[in-house]
Amino acid sequence: MAFDIRKTQVAVEETWHERGPRLNAPLRVGMACAVIRNPFAGRYEKDLLPFMAELRELGTLLSKAIIERLGVAKVEAYGKGAIVGEDGELEHGALWHEAGGWAMRAELGQPKAIVPAAKTVGTLGTRLMIPLGHIQAAYVRSHFGVAEMTVWDAPRRDEIVYGLAMATGGRVHERSGGLKASEIKVGDGQR
Repeated sequence: MAFDIRKTQVAVEETWHERGPRLNAPLRVGMACAVIRNPFAGRYEKDLLPFMAELRELGTLLSKAIIERLGVAKVEAYGKGAIVGEDGELEHGALWHEAGGWAMRAELGQPKAIVPAAKTVGTLGTRLMIPLGHIQAAYVRSHFGVAEMTVWDAPRRDEIVYGLAMATGGRVHERSGGLKASEIKVGDGQR
């Protein structure tokens, strides 16, 4: 690998109800992240694209870790996030847009909707809420949610935490209206 992984973390959260009726099967939200050394920490690098291409391998690794736990056929929502340590810059987190999104799409059969994202510069234990959206249509309100990404001892000043999240459905007891997943008709990811 072209990147130095210090640690990885994989978690699955199961929600059975939110004060309403108990579901027959829980909503499952999976998150996987890797803490890597930032090769650009403390300096400016003009050309970041070669590193972004190398990060596709990391995206594939994390995507497979979540899908192994959720099942590819069950994934209905996804998102990505990055936390850059203090000696890096926000642009180092932006490299994950293409690398992480590409990897998830490849593993999930090329869904059409944009992969929601969040990124920040932070320190040890920074908490990032990764936004989630439906994998086939951006305007399915029921699938707007979040997955928490936090690693108690990361990122150190010279590290980056890159993470991916997937969910098996929309919010528990959603009732905010709008386009339903069952009504998706257009294959361009927008409707």
